[in-house]
Amino acid sequence: MNAAFGWLRESLAAPATQFVAIGDVTAMVMAYSLLVAALAFVIGLAWGRPLIRFLVRHRIGKQIRATGPTSHAVKEGTPTMGGLIIFITVFVVTVPLNLIGRLSMLVPLGVLVASGILGAVDDLLNLAGGQKSGLTARFKFTWLLLIASGAALALHFGLRLDKINIPFVGGYSLGLLYLPIAVLVIAGTSHAVNLTDGLDGLAGGLAAQAFAAYGVIAYLQGQAYLVTFCFTVAGAILAFLWYNAHPAQVFMGDTGSLALGATLGVVSLMTGQWLLLPVVGALFVVTTLSVILQVAYFRWTGGKRLFRMAPLHHHFELLGWPETWIVARYWLIGMLCAMVGIALALAVPS
Repeated sequence: MNAAFGWLRESLAAPATQFVAIGDVTAMVMAYSLLVAALAFVIGLAWGRPLIRFLVRHRIGKQIRATGPTSHAVKEGTPTMGGLIIFITVFVVTVPLNLIGRLSMLVPLGVLVASGILGAVDDLLNLAGGQKSGLTARFKFTWLLLIASGAALALHFGLRLDKINIPFVGGYSLGLLYLPIAVLVIAGTSHAVNLTDGLDGLAGGLAAQAFAAYGVIAYLQGQAYLVTFCFTVAGAILAFLWYNAHPAQVFMGDTGSLALGATLGVVSLMTGQWLLLPVVGALFVVTTLSVILQVAYFRWTGGKRLFRMAPLHHHFELLGWPETWIVARYWLIGMLCAMVGIALALAVPS
């Protein structure tokens, strides 16, 4: 087993040009990445149950907003901070299997851990002080901007990334303009995934699809290490979904949603296909727009609402759709968006 992993590591260390040229190496890259994803799933599944018991024992439960759908009242007290299953599993798997000799993986891994810690602090403060406590929106977004800025600097000056890839047109260098765009992509995606985390399995399922899609895109580009990282995250999310499927035994909380969103933004930037993020993660965008439109319409009309409730998934709940219906349909649309995103990535001229 050790010899096999050693051979795979040597194969993965091949230059990108060699990786693209040799068919059997590309197959081994995908095989390695899928096996690592399976390992992440097993590890996450194994320690997820003890974590949930710990959260229950210490009463680390979700505070349900009084303004939310009344059907959510039964979820009061469900353990939160389940995002720990994801980002700790990714950390434990990535360090020995996808970091040595591949220091570029420090960028997405560092963002995952930093934003996960930020979310964990927010979750703990919410728990301690009830529904109206936690980090203020301004404070939380300021720290997200700082994390995103650090990542943008590392991507641009460390990994020398500054490119935008446009389907059917080609790739172009943005120079220093890349920096503010990268910050916006990372912080914006983090916020979008956070808003989408409102139903059992919703944000996790969509995030797993998005990471898998970018894993395929990275594979097509010859970015072996990034392929493995993306599928590792997807595997860890699947382990979390085992416990988050309706009726949820644990919620990811800001611990998971902020971390997954920020890391997804970093991954999209590392592939140069960040322009396709609104396609691959279209439902994250739709969710965010529904909140923006609801607030703007409410202020413009002096108190009227465009939707029965925002984000949009709550609007469907109030229309009478069962939670499982909404999640299933979001997942189906998410799969289609992921496929379209991959197709558009293939349409970028080399």
